[in-house]
Amino acid sequence: MPNTKSAIRRVKKTSKQTSINRIRKSKYKSAIRKMLAYISSGKMQEAQKFFPIFQSQLMKVAKTGLISRKTASRKISRITKKIKKKD
Repeated sequence: MPNTKSAIRRVKKTSKQTSINRIRKSKYKSAIRKMLAYISSGKMQEAQKFFPIFQSQLMKVAKTGLISRKTASRKISRITKKIKKKD
């Protein structure tokens, strides 16, 4: 248990940030799953429509530091390759 006022505030802040990060990570993972589902099922029209949203979601997560920018860029690049290859 935290003893000082600052430690108590820090615990509250950490718990809030943890829940926010959990939500962001969930959105990030679900965006990847959704995109891969579109590609694997051959729904290229839906994948191309969803791509800007997907890209935005990954960059938002990268901007906050949950994943690195390079990781987000790599995932976007690989998905783009898959979309172009299936066309």
